Amino acid sequence: MREALSGLTLRGRAFLAAGISAVVCAVLLGQSTLVRVGVLLVALPLVTAYAVGRARYKLSLVRTVSPQVVPAGQPSRVRLALRNDGRMPTGALRIEEQVPYALGSRPRFVVEGIEHGWRGRVEYPVRAEARGRYELGPMTVRVGDPFGLVELTRAFRTTTPLVVTPRTVPLPGISLSGSLTGSGDQRPRAFAGGSAEDVTVREYRRGDDLRRVHWRSSARVGELMVRREEQPWQTRATVFLDNRIGAHRGEGLASSLETAVTVAASVAVHLSSRGYTVRLVTAAGEDPATSWQHDDTEVTAGRLLEALAMIEPLPNTALDPGWLSGEHGSGALTVAVLGGLSGPDLSVMRRVQHHAGAALAVALDVDAWGATRTPTGGATGWLLQQGWRAVALTPDGRVDRAWQELGAVRGARGVARAHP
Repeated sequence: MREALSGLTLRGRAFLAAGISAVVCAVLLGQSTLVRVGVLLVALPLVTAYAVGRARYKLSLVRTVSPQVVPAGQPSRVRLALRNDGRMPTGALRIEEQVPYALGSRPRFVVEGIEHGWRGRVEYPVRAEARGRYELGPMTVRVGDPFGLVELTRAFRTTTPLVVTPRTVPLPGISLSGSLTGSGDQRPRAFAGGSAEDVTVREYRRGDDLRRVHWRSSARVGELMVRREEQPWQTRATVFLDNRIGAHRGEGLASSLETAVTVAASVAVHLSSRGYTVRLVTAAGEDPATSWQHDDTEVTAGRLLEALAMIEPLPNTALDPGWLSGEHGSGALTVAVLGGLSGPDLSVMRRVQHHAGAALAVALDVDAWGATRTPTGGATGWLLQQGWRAVALTPDGRVDRAWQELGAVRGARGVARAHP
């Protein structure tokens, strides 16, 4: 009841004030008829507030976002399906969605004619220019009585995520090389003898050819096991993104970090389309969502883009070379997207070049993003001397053109250099 009284609208408060004034004036003037009018005016909002406060509105909501993963700058639509399972009809519903500021203003709707069993749908568009994960909701509903005297606020707790992936640029084909390696099923094996005991097996998965079932191992372990020595080689690549705050300049969408994310996303999608299994590595190390794991399925371009959508700038820290350890860290094609490099970073980049089957780098000339905006070439010269194929990228440079120039670059032991 207290909540309902606090929800009195301007009309309800006016009725209540007019009724009290009528009763007071009737008593002072001795008009009994006016007393009945005043009591009616006072009782109407009070009875309505009591009825609304005691009522149990059963409103349900289903929120659908289509598509739920969308590139930056592209629109997505949000559909709200409402249903009234309560027995008491309501007045107009005033719906307001809580959305992040980056997605625009809060959508508001007015829905009338809410009765028992009522179903309704509303929808609105959202569009984000910046990558990231956004939570849509919760939704706030203002419920009023048919007389417009009381209005209560109800809020749903559920939210729905919207993932905005980085922009990508189509890249031209260039000469690439990388490791033909494998893990788990992807690693061919030679056997000296050829006996059944030498066959390497794994658990049966749905879709496996039954002709590959190894019955002796299956009988021993009690479940179906299949041979895995005849799997194809797999071409792998690593996209390394330096996302440290100290390695970049600028703020917001115009910062060098956002440009680096765009470059990394474009390279990841391009390599995936060419048949590479790509993993993402940041300054903090290997991203678990895109890591190479034994018996894991191929990392799709969509998963890479979703991982890049969540990239956050890291505090100034040293590069983590832990992802270079093990057999999976060596021999693969490595494409590094770098900002500014300091002294301790150079030894890590030497190790990366030593472990990589082919080392390519797009070095952002972060000085051109600074206050002076004077291009200096960044770390490109040092990378070329260490045997990297490297080009510099400035704020007004084109990603596809830099990638094409990268195809003609050789390190200090080669003959060509790229012109940023």
